[in-house]
Amino acid sequence: MRKYKNFIELMDNGFPVGIKFSQKPENYTNKLRFCELVQKAREGESITFSQQACPVGSYVLGRDAPSPDEYYLNSGRYKNKEAAILAAEELTRLDEQYSSIQLFPVTDETNVFKIMLLFLTPQKAMRLIQALSYHDGRSLHFSSGGTASVCGECTAGPAISCNLCISMGCKGSRKHSKYGDDEVIVGIPQNLINDIQEGLKAIPGTFD
Repeated sequence: MRKYKNFIELMDNGFPVGIKFSQKPENYTNKLRFCELVQKAREGESITFSQQACPVGSYVLGRDAPSPDEYYLNSGRYKNKEAAILAAEELTRLDEQYSSIQLFPVTDETNVFKIMLLFLTPQKAMRLIQALSYHDGRSLHFSSGGTASVCGECTAGPAISCNLCISMGCKGSRKHSKYGDDEVIVGIPQNLINDIQEGLKAIPGTFD
């Protein structure tokens, strides 16, 4: 039996990416940003690191990093300092203590991960929502500020909420990691994997 068949087949390019937060001592700073490293894992690499290059990523992934409000203000993306401060305060920030992060392609041999990241067309992301709703009819609620999409909204977000999170992306991740203009990011905590699998098998196809 192919363990993650339904998820792997949803991806038009590459693999879903598994994320684990490890207590294994590591002291390796990668010169790439978290979103760039995720794309390398999507392409088949397994990567372990203690630090990465993005200051916003460091902040939302729970490292000892300052609030990115000044960075946001200087980027020109917010009208004034008050808006930049609020945007930083709105970021979902991981509070889990760990020594390193492991990123790896999810295959049928994968056993354990904390979060699975997928890059999907809107139609395929819709099917994941429908697969969850299949069980009890509930709608999915998530928020997005168009910021820290891969690291915050779809990694820290589902790790904290234990729910599926979807992001339209952010300027930084689309600029630096160059996933498709037609792709959104989906973060799924492992506790929902079985429910989504069951739902995907049961619901009708989009064009049936």
